[in-house]
Amino acid sequence: MTMRTLSGISIGSFVGLLAILHVIKSDLDPSWHFISEYAIGDFGWLMQLAFVALAMANLSTWMSIRGHLTGFTGHLGTIFFILGTVGVILGAVFVTDPINTPPQLQTTHGRLHNAAGGLGLLGFVGSLLLSWRLWRSENLRHVRIWVAAATGLLVISFVIAFASIASLAASSGGVFGPETPVGWPNRIGILGACVWLALISYVADAKSL
Repeated sequence: MTMRTLSGISIGSFVGLLAILHVIKSDLDPSWHFISEYAIGDFGWLMQLAFVALAMANLSTWMSIRGHLTGFTGHLGTIFFILGTVGVILGAVFVTDPINTPPQLQTTHGRLHNAAGGLGLLGFVGSLLLSWRLWRSENLRHVRIWVAAATGLLVISFVIAFASIASLAASSGGVFGPETPVGWPNRIGILGACVWLALISYVADAKSL
């Protein structure tokens, strides 16, 4: 099995598990609940498994492109990207608190989950650096348009998610509820990352294009 194939299977597993959780845990309104909250309570292990699948998608995608990741940018991007993957794994291990938990009542595992999310920001920076290194690779000149498209989608989805959630957090004092629709931006950001992983792992296999 190639790393590109493993990446595709892992991405499909993550998206599939997430879709299933939207059905079996339909009591969580996706408009204002983060996907991390599917890890709380019954069937929570499915969300934890989904995070593991996402971490596997990260690692297999990186392994499929590592031959192109030369120079300072490639190495720095790798460090940030791996740190982001560690954040995904920690997010699976430490279950989040309900979204409407006041900051002063958050549990230790909830705070650790939030800290893991901070590593996700480093992972985003790492993705940009890796994209830049791939775009600069002479061996991938003929797929630069795909690298640029994947990166553009990643940036757009991240900006939508980060700006929306940050704005709603500021207006609500960090306490979310039905009147703070952070759920859809959260999902847009995650799906944007999945599209980037899928496209990057595919186009890196330049011989097949």
